[in-house]
Amino acid sequence: MVTSYRLFTAPVIIGITLAPAIVALGRLSGLDRDRALYPVTLIVIAAYYVLFATMGGAQALSSELIAATVFVVVAIVGFRTSLWWVAAGIAGHGVFDWVVHPHLISNPGMPAFWPAFCGSIDVALGMLIAILLLRGAIPERGRAPAQQA
Repeated sequence: MVTSYRLFTAPVIIGITLAPAIVALGRLSGLDRDRALYPVTLIVIAAYYVLFATMGGAQALSSELIAATVFVVVAIVGFRTSLWWVAAGIAGHGVFDWVVHPHLISNPGMPAFWPAFCGSIDVALGMLIAILLLRGAIPERGRAPAQQA
């Protein structure tokens, strides 16, 4: 159970603050016109835990590789079909940060603050992407790939 005193730590506040900054940067720069922005973001998010496992002596590497593979698949499926998968995958990664890591995966290379930071930024970013999709600000689906002649 997440208690209220743990909800207002610096990593959580920073994560919640950075999520809108990421979306604003994507909107203002035009980077989010390319549907690949948020799927690639999900892949990078998942890759951090593999990096931490490698830094921590690789005892968690197999577990982190399995988890990362799931999120990479969600990112690719979302890119190829609907960005709703990506929004759910990013928010789901935040839940993964809060639920799985503290209880199921021991990763000594992961900074102690990381699950709170990553969990908060992921949930906030996933929700913001969902809002962009609901408003039609970013395309849910891409055009069909051009056929080879």
